[in-house]
Amino acid sequence: MSVLPSRRLLAPTAAGLGLSLLSALPAGAHSVADGGLLAGAGHPLLGFDHLLLLVGVGGVASFVGGQILLFALAGALLGGVLGALGGQLPGAELLAALAVSVLGVVLLQSQRSAQPPQLGLLGSIVAAAVAVHAMLHGQEATGAASWWLGAGLASAAVVGITYGVLRRCDGRWTRLLAAGLSLAGLGLALAPLA
Repeated sequence: MSVLPSRRLLAPTAAGLGLSLLSALPAGAHSVADGGLLAGAGHPLLGFDHLLLLVGVGGVASFVGGQILLFALAGALLGGVLGALGGQLPGAELLAALAVSVLGVVLLQSQRSAQPPQLGLLGSIVAAAVAVHAMLHGQEATGAASWWLGAGLASAAVVGITYGVLRRCDGRWTRLLAAGLSLAGLGLALAPLA
């Protein structure tokens, strides 16, 4: 008799634990952008919405190809600059949370489609999702170059690790990740209501 949980129990248990953790966290972790290099590097790892968005970008890139990362970088730069210039978007925190779900749904839809995804359309969706999140940081981190450097390096590491791991894994893991991101983004968006 095995003491370890079966694979059938492991996924629902992990999902339940993740959703309970989501319900205890605020939807955004966007008030930490005034620190230095270490604060910037810590945010992608400790800002749960940021971490999920980056994992989503890495997941989409692992399925579609590394070219999607150029769109993500463009979205990050555009959003950061718009935020630093005072750009506002109504409901930006909600949109940043829902962007996680959007990446999950895009990934699921891309896998289900018999045709390869259109890079331009998919890239635009990824860029917009990243831009909304980066805009929120741009509003808070004006002039904090060391914060941006730390956040950029840690973000690239998270995306790169996700990309590398999922490229080596069976497609089931990408589908599981996509479903988890779809639900997690909704959980982040609804968490403030709890």
